[in-house]
Amino acid sequence: MMQATPAQPSRRLLEATGLLGAGAENGGDRAFRLVVTALAVGLIVLLVLLADSLVSAAAPSMSRFGLPFLWGLEWDPVAQRFGALPAIYGTLATSALALLVAGPVGIGAAIFLAELAPAWLERPMSFLIELLAAVPSVVVGLWGLFVLVPALRGVEIGLRGVLGAPPLLSGPPIGLGLLAAGLLLAVMILPILTAITRDVLRAVPVAQREAMLALGATRWEMITRAVLPFGRTGILGGVILALGRALGETMAVTMVAGNRYDITPSLYAPLTSIASLIAGQFAEADSGLYVSALLEVGLVLMVITLIVNILARLLVWKVSAGERVGVSGGG
Repeated sequence: MMQATPAQPSRRLLEATGLLGAGAENGGDRAFRLVVTALAVGLIVLLVLLADSLVSAAAPSMSRFGLPFLWGLEWDPVAQRFGALPAIYGTLATSALALLVAGPVGIGAAIFLAELAPAWLERPMSFLIELLAAVPSVVVGLWGLFVLVPALRGVEIGLRGVLGAPPLLSGPPIGLGLLAAGLLLAVMILPILTAITRDVLRAVPVAQREAMLALGATRWEMITRAVLPFGRTGILGGVILALGRALGETMAVTMVAGNRYDITPSLYAPLTSIASLIAGQFAEADSGLYVSALLEVGLVLMVITLIVNILARLLVWKVSAGERVGVSGGG
């Protein structure tokens, strides 16, 4: 007796629905692929054109100063002597301080929102955090200038009376400087870092949590041993995105950094960043070499950003590869 087989759709029905020969492209598929390919290539071309324009405009400065421009300590438009090291130091120092402050706070807030907060509290808190990301940087800079800087001035004076003046706290306690710029940048990147980390933690499968709890783990152990390791690649991506925002921030840093072209280890010391240097002096550039030097500094900032993103991508690939090896080894 022949065994009944499930009814199969007819060939005509499969052809009508496009399921037969799904691997072949029709006209609409080809058009869509060409459009999205052109858009992707257009982004690469735009980046290349931007870099080419900066290199062409910075050519006089590059030919005049060469590589010593990168570690030069002087910025004297009158004498036509330019060096970028203090601006590079200010950019990296303020961004690193901001990430050092915002990293633990943002990740901790994201863990609370994704794992611990009740629904009636999580929704308004998430909305307020995302709303903070929409505040213009100049408004944040005004808040920093009129609220944060006076508060830091009082704190710095108090610390000076208790700890004296070690190298890290040397300089006049005027509120402006590295500490103010770093804290203000931390406020600005905190919403981005928190929102991305919260979404990454929410995307962790429920099975990960349930399996850990079924083994007798506490909620803290579940979060630290199951949720965070599962989402570490996405969290790392959020950290790098926040760092990129800090590296390119202009107005807020300009308003609270003090804009002194110098390198000192003190948290109180006024300093400048690449973005604030360009914003503050481009309108005053009255010679071709002056403009070229500013554009070369902008090119340096672009290269720093690209290097940071390349290193971040390599780090993400390494973490992802480690996770795949761990999963395959555990299986």
